[in-house]
Amino acid sequence: MRYGAPVELKPFLQSEATRLGFLSARVAATAPSMSMGHYDDFLAAGWAGEMDWLATGRDARAQIETLLPGARSVLVMAFDYTRALPPDPGGLTGRVASYAWGRDYHNFVLRRVRKLQAALRTHWPGVGSYSSVDSRPVFERAWAARAGVGFVGRNACQILPGESSRFFLATLALTAELEPDVPIEDHCGRCRRCVDACPTGAIRPNGGLVATRCISYLTIEADAPCPEALRPLLGRWVFGCDDCQDVCPHQRERDDEGELPTNVWLDLPQLLRQSDEDHVARFLGSPLRRAAGRRLRRNAAYVLGNLGDRAALPNLEAATREGGVVGDAAEWAIAQIGAR
Repeated sequence: MRYGAPVELKPFLQSEATRLGFLSARVAATAPSMSMGHYDDFLAAGWAGEMDWLATGRDARAQIETLLPGARSVLVMAFDYTRALPPDPGGLTGRVASYAWGRDYHNFVLRRVRKLQAALRTHWPGVGSYSSVDSRPVFERAWAARAGVGFVGRNACQILPGESSRFFLATLALTAELEPDVPIEDHCGRCRRCVDACPTGAIRPNGGLVATRCISYLTIEADAPCPEALRPLLGRWVFGCDDCQDVCPHQRERDDEGELPTNVWLDLPQLLRQSDEDHVARFLGSPLRRAAGRRLRRNAAYVLGNLGDRAALPNLEAATREGGVVGDAAEWAIAQIGAR
């Protein structure tokens, strides 16, 4: 069956998105062009650090028409990943950010978007589309704010009021002109919980993120050694960080049933001994694969230094022989344990 009237397209896409498991699906118009003032200020301040793609993809993010000529609308979808935190096993373990507990979202969320595209081609073959799930030069968070899929919080996370900020964003740019939805006003008000909870002071009091101080950046994106002053502030975070989301009053509690996720707490000595080849094999299909093996070994050493347990010394001493960022981190951790 084929549909004709554009007015039917929006409810069709929203219904299909709901059927595919998306928490929210709303529409933004492509006109006027996206404002890039805050983005440009972020780049000019050097807060992107080693994330060079933010600069190289800047113009495409500003003009989605360069990715899809004739784009008139953007369907923005949120896919919830909220899970209850499993019990802390204690010992020599490090914590992983909740978005990375399961499968790589780039894959399983994109599969859903492509199913939506297939339905679109079947029923509206004349409508062009361009999909993105955080791996193309699309300004997903800004489109989400324009469409009213939450608002941008003080911690720079997209937040659905009273619901969650733990969701993945997907976009589908369209050549059809759809009725846009209304943006949501700011709901942070005077709340400063995320600012006060951030261990490294990465969240600016008036909103915005200094990425080069963010634990997620330091443990996942940065290849260079973490600045020494920030290493104790990593705490037990070995991959990413959830501190600003954990304290947000908009998070909704969940009691999960069924199988527990496997990559919540990682055995740090095991991680420190893991070769690059072991890393690739162990974290196949997981977001944890994004951090190269040496980065996770480096992070494991930092966390072991923060834990201060002398039981970690044999593994740390062995890691010093690797040299580079791992050896540097291991030497720092040994010194931290010795100082205690």
